[in-house]
Amino acid sequence: MSLTRRGFLLSGLVGGAALLSGAASTRSSATSRALADGYLTMPDVRPPGLRARRLGPTGDGLLFLAPFRGTDTADALIVDDRGEPVWVHRSDRLITDVRVQEHAGEPVLTYWEGDRKEGGHGEGAGVVLGQDYQRVAEVRAGDGVKSDLHEFVLTDRGTALVIAYPEVTADLRPIGGPRKGRVLDGRVQEIDIDTGKVLLDWSALDHLRIAETRTPLPKKDDGAVFDPVHINSVQDDGDALLISARNTCALYSLDRGTGAVRWRLGGKRSDFTFGEGAAFAWQHDARRRPDGAITLFDNHIDAVGDGPSRGLVLKVDETDRTVTRAAEYSDGATYGQYMGNIQTLPDGNAVIGWGSTPKMTEFDAEGTPVLEITGVGDGSYRSYRSPWTGRPAAPPDVAVESPAGGQMRVHVSWNGATDVAAWRFLTGSRRLVHAKTAKRAGFETSVVLPAADKVVAEALAADGTVLGRSI
Repeated sequence: MSLTRRGFLLSGLVGGAALLSGAASTRSSATSRALADGYLTMPDVRPPGLRARRLGPTGDGLLFLAPFRGTDTADALIVDDRGEPVWVHRSDRLITDVRVQEHAGEPVLTYWEGDRKEGGHGEGAGVVLGQDYQRVAEVRAGDGVKSDLHEFVLTDRGTALVIAYPEVTADLRPIGGPRKGRVLDGRVQEIDIDTGKVLLDWSALDHLRIAETRTPLPKKDDGAVFDPVHINSVQDDGDALLISARNTCALYSLDRGTGAVRWRLGGKRSDFTFGEGAAFAWQHDARRRPDGAITLFDNHIDAVGDGPSRGLVLKVDETDRTVTRAAEYSDGATYGQYMGNIQTLPDGNAVIGWGSTPKMTEFDAEGTPVLEITGVGDGSYRSYRSPWTGRPAAPPDVAVESPAGGQMRVHVSWNGATDVAAWRFLTGSRRLVHAKTAKRAGFETSVVLPAADKVVAEALAADGTVLGRSI
């Protein structure tokens, strides 16, 4: 079998169509087998191998994941409820937190991309893509620190909230350490997206006591830098910021003007009392909902097997300083030792990303699983469901196997296109004519056509509108 990507079967592109040539048969069988391991139209991309089990009605939109492919690499993925890719972005760097946000009044796709560092943090930048998958902005932390992998959230003020983990010196004597210990601070910054100006810069070690940590000091001989706080989410909360700190097992409300801690929720110095089933530990992804409730992913474990983990919705009474459990989402078995998130949807469903366990689950409002996707690489930092319309700037890709027996197999894909319902194939020599129309069949659609000199694929919307055309 011999192939061509975008129809450059040996002789290149002619008249905007794939040109076929008998010389294609010179390609080796080893090359063909290597290409067959990936998509034929995108041979450098392998199918992600997700497995989906749908058990009930799911929410609107597509699913957004960033499966780790190893220690330092990940894919950014948009998939449907079958686990079938809609968009695949491969990177030789780490990618986290792929999701839909809004910038300048338009929906955008965002993620963090960078290098993983020892101790569960990273150094990189937040990336903003338009609906054509072209870069709109790249956002980095300022004032001498580097953006961490745990958060990249946009605000309606044209700014981004980011986290940084700079190494500093701190007095660790309150927890039995040295007077000048090596530690990681937790910095929260607000960055103007257009200018890169730092508008807010908050340091955890300026406002939290070292003794609040629940993490033991590293052994003296292992050379590790101590991480007493480990901030993993930040969100606008009116005139405050809501942050989650894993290593103190607490949420904090910060005064945006002064940086002072208004209250602590959980941890050693909690200002709140907890009702039955409301306590949490080693948590991620704290979010204030419009109804005032706070959601979080409760890892609730120190080691593998101590689970299960769960998504929590907490009713927080800031006057009486009480917390009650409003809802819980768990399958009773799955744990996420680290990472993870919860996203509550407008229809009452909730998406749980299990973090280090390579799975995501969608629950209905009663807490019953309605969708489970497994095989998510080595885990995904977070998982989301959102409506999204993608219209790639690049044209569709076409690959053609060498004609045999008067027929040829044609493959087509359009990475990131969300509205393709069918493909129309045109073939011929100098004049192209309609050869076949086929429904879209996943990321890559293939058809058998009579052998011809040229082939073009047109992407059709449900109403027959031509959305794009291969070159």
